[in-house]
Amino acid sequence: MADVSLQHIKKVYPNSESKKKKKGAPEKKTNLQITEEGVLAVQDFNLEIKDKEFIVLVGPSGCGKSTTLRMVAGLEEISGGELHIDGRLVNDVEPKDRDIAMVFQSYALYPHMTVKENMEFPLKLKKVPKEEIDRRVKDAAEILGITQYLDRKPKALSGGQRQRVAIGRAIVREPKVLLMDEPLSNLDAKLRNQMRAEIIKLRQRINSTFIYVTHDQTEAMTLGDRIVIMKDGVIQQIGTPQEVFDHPANLFVAGFIGVPQMNFFEAELVKQNGRYAVKLGDALVVPSDEKQANLTRNDVQPQRVTLGVRPEHIALLGDGGQMLHGTVDVSEMMGSSVHLHLSALGRDVIVIVSTMDLRGPHPAGFTSGQDIAFTFGGNVIHLFDRETGKNLER
Repeated sequence: MADVSLQHIKKVYPNSESKKKKKGAPEKKTNLQITEEGVLAVQDFNLEIKDKEFIVLVGPSGCGKSTTLRMVAGLEEISGGELHIDGRLVNDVEPKDRDIAMVFQSYALYPHMTVKENMEFPLKLKKVPKEEIDRRVKDAAEILGITQYLDRKPKALSGGQRQRVAIGRAIVREPKVLLMDEPLSNLDAKLRNQMRAEIIKLRQRINSTFIYVTHDQTEAMTLGDRIVIMKDGVIQQIGTPQEVFDHPANLFVAGFIGVPQMNFFEAELVKQNGRYAVKLGDALVVPSDEKQANLTRNDVQPQRVTLGVRPEHIALLGDGGQMLHGTVDVSEMMGSSVHLHLSALGRDVIVIVSTMDLRGPHPAGFTSGQDIAFTFGGNVIHLFDRETGKNLER
């Protein structure tokens, strides 16, 4: 068993800026909370990770995800809260005694050692018998497809091969918890796709719990059993990739998860004959029965709201049932789809149109300045509080 429990974890850095700040110097902008203790890089972080679960911490730069990972690794001191690994309190346990292994963004391979020597190194430090070292290195090399590179130095390998070696060096230790800090960010797009598939295969073959940090929400969505979305040191939402995509907790999550990001409109939530409806421009959108029930359960009052709808959920209309109008600014051909950037309702709106749909009202494609009519159903909209950003259905 290798469950991990983070209970009310907090990380505070001394706020030295105010002491060092020279007269007239511009202030650094930060959204992190500053208290008398210092800068709160991570606040009240609570997460229960099951044995062999793959958890992804995701968020923009500076949100506290790498700091959280480094606290689990023992590379950062925990300012408050409790960290348990396999039921054992490890706040003050040295990194080497936590039974974890970490893969870094920069590979961190020893350039003067061969691949085999790099992978053997942590085991030699622990004085593991030579026969056992040979077996573990051989098994890891086969899993990662690097057997033919064992006698090479890191400089003779590609970026993807070096990252495989770094992962191999971690898994030969057979750790209870495998930590990965943006391991694919130095690779090009094609290699990232390949390595994502390799990591999925890897987790099926080794008995470790994975905690993975990335700022790339595509990696988070494809790798994680659950994803933890962070902003300014605070957890915004925890859930499966599908849960956070379909039911974002707030405006930040809605805008962060999904490519291209969700479209947002200023709208007004009203009630007509006991049912909710949303006024958007000259149009009226009626939420689905499920959404009606959620809004009623939360006793949501008529108010100004932010309406969100994903680009793939917007449909184009012909000259018949026109609903909303926009003007084409840019048309991006993506192969199987076209990404349309429209000026509509005073903002930029992105619509994804399948090339199969171009046989319909727009068989010739799209030109800049063209008027477009579009619509979306009440089953695909998301409604957020204009002030707090909270999803009104949750």
